[in-house]
Amino acid sequence: MLPLNTFWLVQLSLSGALILATSLLLLKIYKYLCYQLTAQKSLVTQINRVLPQTQCGQCGHPGCLPYARAISEGEASNRCPPGGHETILELAELLNDPVLNLDPSHGQFKEFSVAVIREDECIGCTKCIQACPVDAILGGPKLMHTVIEAECTGCDLCVEPCPVDCIDMLKHYEDAPGHPAVIFSKNHDMQGARP
Repeated sequence: MLPLNTFWLVQLSLSGALILATSLLLLKIYKYLCYQLTAQKSLVTQINRVLPQTQCGQCGHPGCLPYARAISEGEASNRCPPGGHETILELAELLNDPVLNLDPSHGQFKEFSVAVIREDECIGCTKCIQACPVDAILGGPKLMHTVIEAECTGCDLCVEPCPVDCIDMLKHYEDAPGHPAVIFSKNHDMQGARP
């Protein structure tokens, strides 16, 4: 039989070894989870860069980043009408998924246009300002409103709430080479032109 001091010493050594092994295991699990989280964030960022950033909500999400998160978690990548077929192709390539047609329940692809307020008809109700997801409309209550064309993403969300129907969607961006829509369109044209 072991003396009492030796017994406690053996117990302490075994407990220390068990604590050390558990700590190492928890550290490995932590590192693995951090790696997975980083990989997930990286994928979300890549998906978000492919999306057109209109923040229109036609996909069923409040913006492009939430939709990118949902795609990274397995949701279908064919629910973005503003991005059209080019975006679907890029997402399919990025995710190594089959190419699907645009889901018609989320809308149809339209050529990009910018909101333009007929200012002489505007009553200053601010409903368009509240509807704009990117704050591209300038104005105040009972004052005339105007659209900052360089900020407008063409989401079309401001048209419906206007009680006097004084907002039109027009193709005004063509003369503005730095406009986000032109850059997005050129990027898609260049990528589509690859051999």
